[in-house]
Amino acid sequence: MWFDQSPYECRVEWGRRGAREAADRGDIVIIVDVLSFSSTVISALTNGAIIYPFPPNLDGKEYAGKIGAKYLLGRAEAARLSQPSLSPVSFNEHHHKKKFVLSSLNGAFCTWAASMVPALLIGSILNAEAVASAANQLRKQTRASITVIPCGEQWSDVQNNEDTLRPAIEDYLGAGAILNYLEGKKSPEAEVCVYAFQHAAPKLKELIWECGSGRELRGRGFEDDVIHCSRLNAYPTVPILNNDHFLDFKEWSEINVYT
Repeated sequence: MWFDQSPYECRVEWGRRGAREAADRGDIVIIVDVLSFSSTVISALTNGAIIYPFPPNLDGKEYAGKIGAKYLLGRAEAARLSQPSLSPVSFNEHHHKKKFVLSSLNGAFCTWAASMVPALLIGSILNAEAVASAANQLRKQTRASITVIPCGEQWSDVQNNEDTLRPAIEDYLGAGAILNYLEGKKSPEAEVCVYAFQHAAPKLKELIWECGSGRELRGRGFEDDVIHCSRLNAYPTVPILNNDHFLDFKEWSEINVYT
């Protein structure tokens, strides 16, 4: 009870456990995985693609076959085959109305963990102001609190009994950017996250370019992804989970009305 930030309307929690606990509370949830699940979903929907999130510990290829979708391959393999992937810049207008299943260790897993909530939104640096605006509307309609989830990354070389979560500054800054636009009383944890973003904002692109996750992607040849994902408020697109796939919030609002 001491750590759930329950007296406050806007909260921030890390990773899979944070997603599960926010779902248990019945909060509106914003999933933030800047490099790259969130940015990929936003970019895909901007180009009209239909994205089905799927946890990586289950058979995504089999699921894709059942729903008539294409299972997204890893970045390197997809690049060789000129196919879309977890790389956000791999999506374009040719993918309009096409269905894709997207798995990832962090963003997709957290989405799955928090799927049973009043509303689950996808946020990133790309759509920080737009996703906050949508969440503000939903909070007024549902009176639910909002939890922003920076997903973080996973260590690949954990030892016995070590935590696998690697906090990622790009997700923390993305969460801070969103919280900066959220209305409602913020927890101390959320306020510190906002301050981190506000202090970092003048150097946002540089910090993400040079952070560990940015260096990792650049080292694998995906410099364009890092540049793309660092653009503050580049898109108005706000993905919201609609049963098993994402819709843009504007489209979703036309078919879902809270009373």
